[in-house]
Amino acid sequence: MGMTMTQKILAAHAGLPSVCAGQLIEADLDLVLGNDITSPVAIHEMEKMKTDGVFDKDKIALVLDHFVPNKDIKSAQHCKCVREFACRHDITNYFDVGEMGIEHALLPEKGLTVAGDVIIGADSHTCTYGALGAFSTGVGSTDMAAGMATGKAWFKVPAAIRFELTGKPAKWVSGKDIILHIIGMIGVDGALYKSMEFVGDGIAYLTMDDRFTIANMAIEAGGKNGIFPVDERAEQYMKEHSKRPYRIYEADEDAVYEETYTIDLSALRPTVAFPHLPENTRTIDEVGDIPVDQVVIGSCTNGRMEDLRVAASILKGRKVAKGVRVIVIPATQKIYLDAMEEGLLKTFVEAGAVVSTPTCGPCLGGYMGILAEGERCVSTTNRNFVGRMGHTDSEIYLASPAVAAASAVTGKISDPDSI
Repeated sequence: MGMTMTQKILAAHAGLPSVCAGQLIEADLDLVLGNDITSPVAIHEMEKMKTDGVFDKDKIALVLDHFVPNKDIKSAQHCKCVREFACRHDITNYFDVGEMGIEHALLPEKGLTVAGDVIIGADSHTCTYGALGAFSTGVGSTDMAAGMATGKAWFKVPAAIRFELTGKPAKWVSGKDIILHIIGMIGVDGALYKSMEFVGDGIAYLTMDDRFTIANMAIEAGGKNGIFPVDERAEQYMKEHSKRPYRIYEADEDAVYEETYTIDLSALRPTVAFPHLPENTRTIDEVGDIPVDQVVIGSCTNGRMEDLRVAASILKGRKVAKGVRVIVIPATQKIYLDAMEEGLLKTFVEAGAVVSTPTCGPCLGGYMGILAEGERCVSTTNRNFVGRMGHTDSEIYLASPAVAAASAVTGKISDPDSI
């Protein structure tokens, strides 16, 4: 029986000739990731193990990004815990204020994730790195602790769903619209504990930023991971960002998939997820008249350079609608600097938006844009659960940077072609 791309990676890291769906394996890890919320819990658990140290100081990444710069005393204490641990164990890839960025944008940028890796992270959106042909998945803080101590993790090998992407997307259709369409089609549990494997000629039209966005939100369909084949564009990205060797795995022709979906990208329209689930999607033509109070452009899903360029192209020479708050959050320091040098930050400020230092900020209801009762937000983030961004009676509408920027100008959820 043939293996999927994910299954081949797991078999290699388990030292096995083959694996099958449902099999329990122990696999070697190439990277263990934690942030300022999840790492303190893992650190305390690791201390209970009474280990001599970490398995490999070069294969652990600690990124302070959720409440950084610290918003209160508790978040400062969490960061102090991580900072002291990183110093004590001489962690190579430790990113604090001035060097940090949103973890899932920062690690590929720094070349820490490459094709063929097995990566765990104590954050559900660790599945982002599947864009580069890696197996990456979110775990709990206890698993992170065990991973830091031993360099290994237990997995149940996931079954797979195949998504064949065909055709070329229209102008304003991005990776965000594609993954929202998929989640709307299969539901938030449609890929529960399954590998979402993306194939097809349509991938050639997707930039790396599009692919990172799609893989990032695999978890919103319940997926164990999302993964793309490694083509010339992915290889070029890795060569530009990383000095690490990578290994390309390809699915067998007789690999088993539980389901196969074919999606014509040329037929898609900009898509918005209404409250309070990512599966509650409508195309921009079905939205109706929805006024908004706030717009957020950023996050591990859509805070990359292309996202900012698209938003700036719409906001340039225009003004944010009166009564609308617009918050732009570049995902890393490099993206912030590049956006500044390109003049994008000037465009945002002149339009009436504010620009933040890299942080997860309002995505998880942290800070930098909490919603009050009854307020509505169009956000390029990844979740719109009840109370996710503030008051339980607020509403979050998930959208692409293009739709978010257009909505900022009109004051209501809008088609970028309409302005």
